[in-house]
Order: sequence, then C-alpha cells, then structure tokens
Amino acid sequence: MNPTLLVIGFVYPEPNSSAAGTRMLQLIEAFQSQNYNITFATTCKKSEHAFDLKSIGLNVVEIELNHSSFDEFVKTLNPAIVLFDRFMTEEQFGWRVSEQCPSALRILDTEDLHFLRKGRQKAFNSNQHTKGNFFTTDTAKREIASIYRSDLSLVISKSELEILTNTYKIDPAILWYLPFMIASENCKPRPDCKTYSERRDFVSLGNFLHPPNLDAVRYLKKDIWPLIRNELPETKIHVYGAYNTPNIQELHNEKEGFLIHGFVADANEALNSSKVLLAPLRFGAGLKGKLIQAMQSGTPCAMSSIAAEGIFGTMKPNGVIEDTADEFVTRTVALYSNASQWVVFQQQGFYVLENQFKKDLHLTNFKNRLVELLETLETHRSQNFIGQMLSHHQMQSTKYMARWIEVKNRTL
Repeated sequence: MNPTLLVIGFVYPEPNSSAAGTRMLQLIEAFQSQNYNITFATTCKKSEHAFDLKSIGLNVVEIELNHSSFDEFVKTLNPAIVLFDRFMTEEQFGWRVSEQCPSALRILDTEDLHFLRKGRQKAFNSNQHTKGNFFTTDTAKREIASIYRSDLSLVISKSELEILTNTYKIDPAILWYLPFMIASENCKPRPDCKTYSERRDFVSLGNFLHPPNLDAVRYLKKDIWPLIRNELPETKIHVYGAYNTPNIQELHNEKEGFLIHGFVADANEALNSSKVLLAPLRFGAGLKGKLIQAMQSGTPCAMSSIAAEGIFGTMKPNGVIEDTADEFVTRTVALYSNASQWVVFQQQGFYVLENQFKKDLHLTNFKNRLVELLETLETHRSQNFIGQMLSHHQMQSTKYMARWIEVKNRTL
C-alpha cells in the first residue's frame, strides 16, 4: 500500500500567479514520484487562478480552523508525512497532528522566511538598518519556533539557510536546502526561444498582492522608467501581475510607454517577446520566481541585490545587479542596447539553471533524506530538545485557546 502525504495548504496553489504556487506543485510532483497518495487540505477558498489539483490525482479537502473535526479527519487519514505550507499552518494544525498522528513526519515548507521579508519591509519604510528590525520581532519568534517544532524545514535559499544556521544557531539536522527544481529539458533553450533581434521592450512580472512587487512597480514608474525612457524613447515596459487593482491600473500610461496588462496566463510568452526583465525589488526574501522564468525564456535581467539573492551563488548572473536608480538605469540601457553582451547574459542564465536548479541535482538527495528520517524519526526527535520543549508549551497554550474558540463559535 502506498504511503500517504497530507499537505496543509495556506492557500490553493496558483502557479501562474506566484512563485509559491509553482513551488508547491514542484513539491507535490516530488512526492508523487515516490508513489505517495496525496491529500491537499486547506481552510482557504479557491480563487479563479487556483490550479486544479484533482486533475493530477490529488484528493482535495476543505478544513476548518479551531475545529475538532480536523482531529478525526487526520486520525482517519493517518498520513506518513504531513507537509505544512508556511509556518502559520504549522501553528494552527501542528499540535493537532502531533496529538492524533504522533508517528507522522512533520515537514515545514518555509516558502521564504516571512520575518526576513517583513523585517526588510519595515526597515525600508522607516529608513532603518535591517538588522535592528527583523531578528527579534514577534514574527521571527513564531517562525523560528515553528521550525524547531517541525522534524524538517525546507529552505528555498542558501542565503536564508545561512541566516538560520549562523544567526539563530539552528541545528542543520532539522533544515534542508531545497530550491526550485527545474526539469532538465527546461534548463535549456526552448525551440521557440527568440533571438535578440526578434525581441523588443522591457517586461515586469509580479503578483500585486505581494508588497515587494507592488513597491517595485511604483519604484519603476516614479524613479526608473522615466530615466530609461529618456535614453530609449521608443521602448515600452509591459507590466504583468495577478490581482490588479484600480490603484495599480492608474499607473498605466500609453504616452509614457508604461503599460499595465494585469494577469498573464503564460508568462513565458510575455518574457520571450521582451529583451530585458526589470526586477528592482527593494525588500523581500526567498527566491524570485520571475528570475527563474526569465532564465528559462532566455531573457536577461536587470535586478537589485535583493532580487538576485540566493539565485546565483558564486556564479555570474544573467544580467546586471544594481541598487541605486542611476546605476540601475545606466547598466540596464547598456544591456538593452548591446547585442553581444545580451547573448552572453542569455547563455549565462541557462548555465545557472543547469548548475543551480536542475531537478536531478536536488530530488534524489531529498528522497534519501526522507527515507532516513522515516526510519530514524524517534532518534531524530530526541536530539531536538528545543523542539520538544516548544511543542509541549505550544500544544498546551494553542490547544486550549482553540478549544475555547470552538466552544465560543458553537454558542454564537
């Protein structure tokens, strides 16, 4: 009988809207390759951009917060592994899983470090140094506690892995570096990959619900695009992103060549027609899916150091990295205008994909780690006393709060 995986999703995956959606589908595919029967459960309602998980053989279940019905559900399912999508779902359901299915391996997919992203946003908004904001916030304490309570936490960026091990001194035994996993055939130029002369204009990608993307678009509009347009007056920028709003649409200006298109079903088509992706993110965390998509489509990038973080390691980037508007514009214009340099950056993107993100480089080691943990779970947990301690206290406090909320809801 095939083992069972329960995925508790923060939201339904939306691979055409966010990198998080793509990440979740890659994890699901990794477990399907090991013949797991997979149930996806979430408290969230399905959006119009949600991926049809049933179409790939998953059982999909809606669950309730602070409700004992989950206890019977998870006990009956009796999963071998439970995967929590973001630390918030581990907070909400981890203690119930521990109580009903104590032998289940509990894995947390961090997606990105939320406290890092939020801390950088706070620092940016208040013009303060980042270190003074994110290391001791309530979000940091909650997220780090969730990592300790989990048997294994998946970390998507080597930069974030270093923060967890060096700054927080977390035992590497409960962490696992697992970046985006790209199939080998998608690390090479596609047959329809357009050449420099076949492309024109700039492109920007990003879900508008995500604050770093929203800020980047406004930054482009106010500070960067006018300077680029002054140097390249015939060019346009095509801005794509799910969850467009009237405030974002107001940035649309055909005379200025600043075009807001909203949701795009096929990002590769938009990227494959453009010469350069612009990603001047000023805060954020994790890996930027837009850069991965750009490399796959053979589109060089002009990006900030925040955008590039964790992508290239010691390798050369597939474009230019600058953090000041003037330098960003100068190097972006040079990249756009220099065909030979553009081709070098395009080829570098495929090299990075092949050597940093090819699925074969990561999947086998991940599978082996899962087998090892399932065979030695009791010993593994005994070596994580901090996790045991946090689980004990969290189970007591969260359990009784949840029970109180459930009783209160019944009386309303």
